[in-house]
Amino acid sequence: MAKGFEDTTLYVYNRLVSLNEVGGNPDKFGLSVEEFHEFNRRRRERWPHSMNTTTTHDIKRGEDARARINVLSELPDEWESSIRTWSVFNRSKKTKLKGQEAPDRNDEYFLYQTLIGSYPLNEDQDVNFTERLRAYLVKAVREAKVHTEWLKPDIAYEEAFASFAEAILTQSESNRFIAEFVPLVKKIAYCGMFNSLSQTLVKLLAPGVPDFYQGTELWDLSFVDPDNRRPVDFNKRGQLLRDLKCLESQDRSALMRDLLSRWEDGRIKLYLVYKLLNFRRSHPELFSQGDYLPIEVTGEMSERVCAFARCRGEAWALAVVPRLIAKATFFETDPSSTDFWRSTALRLTRDAPARWLNIITGEHLNALLIGQKKVLPLQSVFKEFPVAVLYHGGSPEEASRIGETFDATSVGDFL
Repeated sequence: MAKGFEDTTLYVYNRLVSLNEVGGNPDKFGLSVEEFHEFNRRRRERWPHSMNTTTTHDIKRGEDARARINVLSELPDEWESSIRTWSVFNRSKKTKLKGQEAPDRNDEYFLYQTLIGSYPLNEDQDVNFTERLRAYLVKAVREAKVHTEWLKPDIAYEEAFASFAEAILTQSESNRFIAEFVPLVKKIAYCGMFNSLSQTLVKLLAPGVPDFYQGTELWDLSFVDPDNRRPVDFNKRGQLLRDLKCLESQDRSALMRDLLSRWEDGRIKLYLVYKLLNFRRSHPELFSQGDYLPIEVTGEMSERVCAFARCRGEAWALAVVPRLIAKATFFETDPSSTDFWRSTALRLTRDAPARWLNIITGEHLNALLIGQKKVLPLQSVFKEFPVAVLYHGGSPEEASRIGETFDATSVGDFL
């Protein structure tokens, strides 16, 4: 299975490479909210202590790289137009081998998706990116076994592919590809940021036990092994966490604005992980034994939201995440703007609480009573942060202390 499918077919079938993951199925192109809720119900009933993992030592690409690439599924027309243009721009950089162009069109398409998922937004973030990319491309085409393979390597094809990648990424006034690619990948990465935060929150609050692979507290744009097994700078992560806790204690609203304005540095993901791991730690029974309830979403943007609740006794945790926001982000308004959500709201069940505390931002929210229905407008839910966890239960004093009393001396303790 591993050699025939995961390490061969999934390097050849490149419709959307974010689906080509270990344990995945590239024929399953997307998941409805109803299917998502049904999956979580079954897991809650049958396997409540299974691991929720988004990255392991054996992934094909990092979890946040996949989140970026997923954005392409929402922009098929824009993506097709870009691919057609780039193939014209870059054709002169290919090599002729045995009467054929190298790389071939399928490998070229694989490369463009790879770059969308992994390209560093700031050059100083990854000075070894091109070197890492070269090694990854050689491994990818050897695994595919179309032009080269481990037992019979075609060094000429591998060099042609790696040199092509280097050439199209060279910064120069004559390189029309890089001039068009960089603005596009920045827009896609911004949309991918929302996907990543949603993915992280769901992993932490859905039935199961959340698992964090080494280093994924910040953005994980790694390639397949050995790239995803590079040494992790835990000292950096520990210092970032201490800085975040200090800023949080001074002015949490200002911290929210700073995290959003500088989302590229990954601290926004680290902060989310920190807050929600501490929240889970404070309420173990809510997540190990709590019920799972889908939450209805109404209004103009209802298709772009997923919400569910975990509840046990008087304690409730309400998870709310955006989804499928790329099209709107490209052509309308920013999801971090309250105007984006317009009339969209959560329609709570009759027995749901009316008063809530936002675990991430510290805001207090009250549901509106419209007729016999309790509703929470998303303009309020997403006012300061792209995803939300709302809590009700226990005393107000206990709620206000959530996530603030755990003093981690290292990232190891934090996790």
